[in-house]
Amino acid sequence: MTASRLIALDWGSTRLRAFLLGDGGEVLQTRQSNDGAATLKGADQYAAALAALVGDWRADHPEVQLLACGMVGSQYGWREAPYVRCPADAAALAGQVLKLDDSISIIPGLVDDAAQPDVMRGEETQIVGALALNPALADDACLVLPGTHSKWARVKAGRVTGFATHMTGELFALLRQHSVLNRLMPADGSSPASPEAFLKGVDAAREEGALSHQLFAVRTLGLFKQLGPEQLPDYLSGLLIGHELAHELQGSQPRVALIGDPALCARYAQALARFGQPEPLLLDNTAPAGLWALAQTMNLN
Repeated sequence: MTASRLIALDWGSTRLRAFLLGDGGEVLQTRQSNDGAATLKGADQYAAALAALVGDWRADHPEVQLLACGMVGSQYGWREAPYVRCPADAAALAGQVLKLDDSISIIPGLVDDAAQPDVMRGEETQIVGALALNPALADDACLVLPGTHSKWARVKAGRVTGFATHMTGELFALLRQHSVLNRLMPADGSSPASPEAFLKGVDAAREEGALSHQLFAVRTLGLFKQLGPEQLPDYLSGLLIGHELAHELQGSQPRVALIGDPALCARYAQALARFGQPEPLLLDNTAPAGLWALAQTMNLN
């Protein structure tokens, strides 16, 4: 049996994901809980959440280090790990890791303050993992991490040179649940997907027009029966993702890689095709690979 080498923690706002890694970063076991950083306050609660999820791993493998990324290192987390400024690579991140004690370390986030300040926590580790799994991306690539706050990161010569955050997922949730747009939509959110409505929204975003004006069409297309109630959420999704892409795809683009939830990445891939972009590389959660690569850089394993 492969020996355990690292306990890797992807500790976001809503979930805590733990990976027991063996030789070469092989994932031996995976666990998760709803003890995300947004639900915890103070060091005692973080320590209790960690013990509840992986206390037995630590007891069985007392010599194994823990390495965490994500919101656990924010100013509202267990302890704040100061940001590393772009451009930055794995060595820069590893060089500023915050050690909680002799066995637990937290990866810092990234800040890009070239224009207005922009930050990420957790995504920098996924980017490190993506580059470790696909070294060809290190030369020149655009890495997109869709989600509540989507990140578009530019990588050149193995370093993140800059990035931009879009609140696309959060805007969708707010408009879907708490605005006038939700009145014609199914209340339970369980309607079947409508690829046609999604692409109709993407196409609308490709046309010139203000987003705040185009959003009202989510209501009027329903009022005038041009889209059914079950299609309106997908139209809204396409419109928001389309505006995100319309901004980020200005000018020439290197190869695009999508990292994250497969279903959401598939939506972005559909939208990219609508914009005439080449088929992107699709990657699932690369945080375990990133945590392993950073641990190697730190000589933890």
